[in-house]
Amino acid sequence: MLMSKKKSVKVSEEEEDKKEEGQELGADALMQLLGAGGGPESRSIMLQGNLEEESAAEIITALIVLSSQKDPETNEVEPIKFYISTYGGAADEMFAIYDVMNYVKRQGVIIETVGLGKVMSAGTLLLAAGTPGHRKLGKHCRVMIHAVAGGSMGELHSIVLNQSPEASIKNELEQMNVLQESYIQAMADETEMSKKQIQNLINRKVNVYLSASEAIEKGLADEVY
Repeated sequence: MLMSKKKSVKVSEEEEDKKEEGQELGADALMQLLGAGGGPESRSIMLQGNLEEESAAEIITALIVLSSQKDPETNEVEPIKFYISTYGGAADEMFAIYDVMNYVKRQGVIIETVGLGKVMSAGTLLLAAGTPGHRKLGKHCRVMIHAVAGGSMGELHSIVLNQSPEASIKNELEQMNVLQESYIQAMADETEMSKKQIQNLINRKVNVYLSASEAIEKGLADEVY
């Protein structure tokens, strides 16, 4: 799970008050928070905890804003450093962040991913999605891969869709299979593993833990820092 306490920069009390009042921070305010034109630390994002809808939205916004900032001296976009320490989280939010990372990279912006302590489940794909040659792991960082897991939305979901419980379960399983296939393809795209190798790993139906060196061997990262 991937809840972003990411901010290397703290929100001011005034801005916190605005958020409590339900006012969204504008792009200019967010750029100021992220340190537009500042040093390397101001271009850092940290993901820690559970990946949920709210934290994913913050991460995506930060990536988009940072990718649009040019250094006033070089007129170029400096790399974004993306720290990850997470047990994992929602597959939909993982793919939302993943797609934005790929969009940012296509603009020629380097995303340096850095694994801290634990990079598991959804976090593993995000680590691997960093710019090749710029993906790092701590020496003692643990990496974990497993199959996509999900749950139904319950009885209300079935009633709203006018489905029987059996039909609802079947629909959820079909969607899980779609997510699973997308996950396997994305992992194959970002690593040294083939789709078959990834499928064999997750077919064990257990959490597959890798050391930093093992993760590098499989192409999930490039070096130990």
